Amino acid sequence: LLADTSPMPDDLIAPRVLTPGGMIVFGGAPKVGKSDFLLSWLTHMAAGEPFLELTPSRPLRVFYLQAEVQYHYLRERIQSMGLPEAVSRQAAKNLLVTPQLRLVLNDQGVEQEIEALQRAASQGGVDILVIDPIRNVFDGGPEGNSENDNNAMLFFLRERVEQLRDAVNPDAGIILAHHTKKISKKQVEEDPFLALSGAGSLRGYYTTGMLLYRPDEMLTDRTLVFELRNGPGLPAKRVDKSQGRWIELDPHSDRLVNQDYGAKLDAERQRKRDVIVQMIFDEASQGRVYTSNQFAESFEGQAGLGANRTINERIAVHATKGDIKFFRNPEDYNLPALTRSKYGYLCVEGMTVPAGETIDTDTGEVKQSHLLVKPTHYKCAQTGAVLPVENPDVWVYQEETSHES
Repeated sequence: LLADTSPMPDDLIAPRVLTPGGMIVFGGAPKVGKSDFLLSWLTHMAAGEPFLELTPSRPLRVFYLQAEVQYHYLRERIQSMGLPEAVSRQAAKNLLVTPQLRLVLNDQGVEQEIEALQRAASQGGVDILVIDPIRNVFDGGPEGNSENDNNAMLFFLRERVEQLRDAVNPDAGIILAHHTKKISKKQVEEDPFLALSGAGSLRGYYTTGMLLYRPDEMLTDRTLVFELRNGPGLPAKRVDKSQGRWIELDPHSDRLVNQDYGAKLDAERQRKRDVIVQMIFDEASQGRVYTSNQFAESFEGQAGLGANRTINERIAVHATKGDIKFFRNPEDYNLPALTRSKYGYLCVEGMTVPAGETIDTDTGEVKQSHLLVKPTHYKCAQTGAVLPVENPDVWVYQEETSHES
């Protein structure tokens, strides 16, 4: 080792993110935009263009075995990237993508993929083999164990993934997309790679770990973190999509994308954070709304709220202050009709209810859309009477009214 002074091999993707014969495991929760990010990244690598400071040594030949996105939606994502024509042409020569392959990498599956890889190699070689995601093609060997078993995961990596790579180019890099499991935000901050789903053997096997996650589910920007075995650590990146393209944000700057949406979220955070108010807000976002008595009965003894009577008293206080109002038009939000209720369903500022699924034009992901719920009635602070709201678009708190008078 001391005597060998030959030049180091060029990185496939610098700086030391993917080295010859190396393996990246790229993790992320479902719907975080993992596949969209990966597709944009690979397109740039195939074109020989840098992507978020990840730089290919040259235009790389990429074989992308993907088992999640159907053909037409894959086509839509590629066409929405907004890449310069020269970049697209170069990428088209080097990026080979399978549309939603339905295949398990068992003995027969490996044979089929080796044939496809060898055909690709005969047309110019293979520099990177990508599998997205592990779960959809996983084969744990003769015992049929799941990806959570250490021995099954090692079998898959050695006997399936590396066998594919070695059949065409032992120096090719491997990128494996993988789902994450739910862990606490504190654990994510301390060691984000604990979130990788499955066996611990996976983490001991890769040369680079990458994880894409949302530190705040209310915001659109994501954090991209790295764990490198063959090079110095890389700082985390704050990334988001703008006009179809992934961009890096200054971690110390103000929000640069989706400013209008961000402003609404910032305003929503200013509302009072009483536990009851927050629970009403959170439950509504899942499609569950309550009258005062229903809420008190449903959450008695939970989250430190106390007994039924105590909860009802707190709701009455917040209604008097204006933190809680009411709405009597549930049919406008496809919610159950009211039967008996003096006031109506509980409503807090910024509260939304589900309104069906939509396609995110930036990420191509299916997202749940929401309707903003507006109050129709409020409790008069002087008389306790239930009165119609004059302007449902303006949320009035009792403290504000008293201060103005």
